[in-house]
Amino acid sequence: MGKAAKGGKKLPAAPLSEKKKAKKNPLFEKAPRNYRLGGDIQPKRDLTRFVKWPKYVRLQRMKRVMLMRLKVPPAINQFSMAIDKNQASNVLRLCKKYMPETREAKKARLVEMAQQKKDGQEVKSKKPQVVKYGLNHVTTLVENKLAKLVVIAHDVDPIELVCWLPALCRKKDVPYCIIKGKSRLGQLVHKKAVSCIALTSVSKEDQKDLETLATNFKAQFNDNAEVRRRWGGGIMGIKSQHVTQRREKAIQIEQAKKLGLQIA
Repeated sequence: MGKAAKGGKKLPAAPLSEKKKAKKNPLFEKAPRNYRLGGDIQPKRDLTRFVKWPKYVRLQRMKRVMLMRLKVPPAINQFSMAIDKNQASNVLRLCKKYMPETREAKKARLVEMAQQKKDGQEVKSKKPQVVKYGLNHVTTLVENKLAKLVVIAHDVDPIELVCWLPALCRKKDVPYCIIKGKSRLGQLVHKKAVSCIALTSVSKEDQKDLETLATNFKAQFNDNAEVRRRWGGGIMGIKSQHVTQRREKAIQIEQAKKLGLQIA
């Protein structure tokens, strides 16, 4: 009997039948939500695609698409070829040292000069070396060949204000560069935005940095014929590209049939 019991099959336990049901707490009843009309509030979804954006947002998006689709002449397309992040940080670091004085600082300097004159002393305070800004001012400096380096913003609106300035800089042999962001230039001169700035003079310790930047930008912009010749735009949307590809493929198949060839 013992042997038979030993060798017999052991039946598996039935866990499902033994499982105790969890007791429901009457204080916390489960109430499934109903999202039909007049029911519960709908969950938050990402509706970015369906938003009616403000008009200025729609306009700037349409402008960006239009500039991609249309063929852009070289005079305007040159503003899409700005300096990279490292070069921009070097230029801004140098220009930051020559920020124009604030109204308070200028007033204090003039008061000090007046006091020195009044006391019959020799006037010691000199006019500080600062970056020059404003389109008319910079243009005059370039025409008189007084500017050592001109920095132009890429997003001036309307672009016609500055699209002739690179040509003037090339003619007068003044190094120039195009930087991203008119607001970054504006921060240097205590303004919201500035179309262009120019450096006329720097201190002796910064002379080498200025010469290095001027040499690099002369090669990259002034002496680079590609900048003056490259057209921009002409990039169609993804649907148009697919239509064009299908059309070209159909033309190829048609030509192959005429020649008696098979193109897979």
